Amino acid sequence: MFAGAAALAGSLSGQSFERRATMRGGGGDRGKCTIEVVVDGAAEVEIRGDRAVIRNLAGRPAEWRRFECNSIMPPNPADFRFQGIDGRGRQTLVRDPRGGGPAVVRIDDPQNGSEGYTFDIMWANGGFAPAPAPPPPPVERGPDSWRRDRDEWFRRDDWRNRLFDRVREDIEHVQSVSFPIGSDQYRLARTKQQLNELQSQVASGRWDRRELDDVINALTRVLQDNRLRRDDREVLSDDLSRLRDLRDRRR
Repeated sequence: MFAGAAALAGSLSGQSFERRATMRGGGGDRGKCTIEVVVDGAAEVEIRGDRAVIRNLAGRPAEWRRFECNSIMPPNPADFRFQGIDGRGRQTLVRDPRGGGPAVVRIDDPQNGSEGYTFDIMWANGGFAPAPAPPPPPVERGPDSWRRDRDEWFRRDDWRNRLFDRVREDIEHVQSVSFPIGSDQYRLARTKQQLNELQSQVASGRWDRRELDDVINALTRVLQDNRLRRDDREVLSDDLSRLRDLRDRRR
């Protein structure tokens, strides 16, 4: 029965629900939308014009409570602002619509049980934001530097308490240096999704070996069939060994 419940919980992550704004009017030269949702785990809210989609990332399915606007958010809005209003967890603007595309807000609710979250997005009506300045050139850090940092990380006394964070950093590094599309990226993204679900359970204090097994199985599939560089495969293989050792210790 527990296995069936775990499978159901896994199938619920990744669900999305669309909603159209209730228009209140009276915005004048300032546009504003107020969004209220219920989250138990992690979710992202994507807003474009007068429509929004909530995507469940981990935990129970997120739910809509309110989506009210005084005007439709234009493409590339000027003077865009985001403000978290209510909720016990973290609300983060992870994509600014001034660069083109939707506004995306991520909500992380680490505690057990669902929680209501409210946030506002605001902009100037009748104008468009200037083109964003080009990002500064990245700081060049070769694979040797990254490997040295990783080796130093594992010399710390508390590395076992933060192993999941380290695995996430390694996966994101491999994603950044791998071919941007294809099966490798898909399997890496799937592994990170399973890790999101595991860390959500850890934050609630109610995780067990089943969630860890899901991460181990996903990472095993990455290493079974890939075009990754040898150094990257070695790093992920080391992560896999450490995760398996953690699982064996919990028996």
